[in-house]
This record gives sequence, C-alpha cells and structure tokens, in this order.
Amino acid sequence: QLHLVASGGGLVQPGGSLRLSCSADGSTLRSRPVGWFRVVPGKERDGFACLNNADDSTWYIDSVKGRFTLSTDSAKNTVFLQMNGLKPEDTAVYYCRTNTGGADYWGQGTQVTVAS
Repeated sequence: QLHLVASGGGLVQPGGSLRLSCSADGSTLRSRPVGWFRVVPGKERDGFACLNNADDSTWYIDSVKGRFTLSTDSAKNTVFLQMNGLKPEDTAVYYCRTNTGGADYWGQGTQVTVAS
C-alpha cells in the first residue's frame, strides 16, 4: 500500500507563486509516474501535468505551460510542482496521483486559492 502526501497549498494573490509537494510516505516515487490533477467545485477532475520518474519526461496542458514546472528531489522521493504566475482560474483543490502494480494511489487534496 502506497500512501501519497500532498502539501503546499494556500492563498496567493494573482501573479504569485506556490510550490506543491507530493511524496510517498515511507516509500519512493522512483521510476513511477506522478500526475497532478485539480478539481473546481461543480466541474470534473482535470489532469494538467505529469512527471515520469522513469525517464524524467514531463507533460503539461497548454493552460499551464510556461507557468508550472515539475521537478523531483535527488532521491526521487518527492515531486514538486512549482506554480508561477498564478491566475484566479487556477483556484482548485490539487491532487497528486501515482500508479504502481496496476493500482492508482492518490494524495489528499491541497487547496490553492488565487485571489486579491
């Protein structure tokens, strides 16, 4: 059983920055893909970024390209999501997810609010 822990959310003004973290409690994310999703009330969960620790490849949807950046620590135990140039429409609950052994594992959500 893998337990993901997501953290780093908060309240930030438009144009500000936040860094979210996703770590595997007591385990590692080495060689595993880590995706980030967000949920806005009344809308479906939306996947917007992914880091594959197996080959360090990344993917972003167009709306976050150039603003959000994924990285990992040297041990590949934690994946970071650096979010710059935040906009009010980025307000959501953010989740990370990984997959291993054919099962998906989700971190708890962390709220990101972008407002003046």
